Amino acid sequence: MQPPDRHPDRHRRRPTTGWRPRSRPDPLAALRTARGVADDLKDGLAGAGAHRAVRRLRRLLGVPGLAVADLSGRLQWAGRPAPATTAAPLVEEVLHAEAPRGGPALTVVPLHVDDQLAGVLAVTGRVRGAVVREAAAWVTDALRRARLEASAEQAARAELRALRAEISPHFVYNALTVIASLVSSDPDRARELMVDFADYTRYSLARHGEYTTLSDEFHAIETYLALQRAVLGDRLRVQVRVAPEVLGVAVPYLVLQPLVENAVRHGIEPRAGAPGLVQVSGEAEGGDCVIAVEDDGVGMDPAAAEAVLAGRGSAGSVGLANVDRRLRHVYGAWYGLVVETQVGAGTRVVVRVPRFQPGVMP
Repeated sequence: MQPPDRHPDRHRRRPTTGWRPRSRPDPLAALRTARGVADDLKDGLAGAGAHRAVRRLRRLLGVPGLAVADLSGRLQWAGRPAPATTAAPLVEEVLHAEAPRGGPALTVVPLHVDDQLAGVLAVTGRVRGAVVREAAAWVTDALRRARLEASAEQAARAELRALRAEISPHFVYNALTVIASLVSSDPDRARELMVDFADYTRYSLARHGEYTTLSDEFHAIETYLALQRAVLGDRLRVQVRVAPEVLGVAVPYLVLQPLVENAVRHGIEPRAGAPGLVQVSGEAEGGDCVIAVEDDGVGMDPAAAEAVLAGRGSAGSVGLANVDRRLRHVYGAWYGLVVETQVGAGTRVVVRVPRFQPGVMP
């Protein structure tokens, strides 16, 4: 015979409210949520992904309701929202005081990004303060990352505009002078060069978009070199070799032309009348495309080349640092320029880009 149960209720299922607070989210789930929130908040607290971020956080914390709002105070809820008569005054108070407010039913905390108030996070139900602060930290980290990426994109666009505007007046004057001198003596040649000059300026100044194909970049290079050969005559020899399989590779717009211009202006022109050679090549190496721009000109000290890539070079070499930063921004730190040079031994600049990169298309 079994002894009587002294605790008859201990086997009964306890009633539930449908919500149980979670004080310690699973670490792996927390990591996935943090990454998802970072992607969702690329456009800020009022963006299209904000509601997805709110849903992710609510599922992780297991709270009845969770919301975010930007400085307008308009809350985007997931789950059961707090009454507007309760939430709205509390949000307004937090936005003005920039300090947490609330109680057992509703907690509202400010979201600061780089010491600036960006909005608020609101949570309903009983949740430990440390958990709320951690969720707020995920949101602010995501907003900080979004701001950095937006700043980087703005900088990249500004550098592209700078490259478009960086046509040497000296080159333009010399090219037009040569064309004018041929109008009477060789009108067909003058016409060809005028078409080349129009193509060059159109590609450098009038094109829109961040990316193009290597085919277009090499066409622009050949046009520029044709004009320079008309200006420099026998002082400039040119070799351009590109493998057909890389012509369709998408690359940042105006990423090669500044390298060729630097080879001519800083490598060949200073040779005081001596002829020089500029070689441009493009080929596939596994999953990468490798482009090299090489001249046998005056070269430079390797320390000076390092300064140029760091943006501390002469004004005429700004294009190299510009291109290097743009490549690293698009492809990552491993894909900047490589410069091989010595005084009197010429210069070789190598560009390596992936043949296929998500998001990079003309």
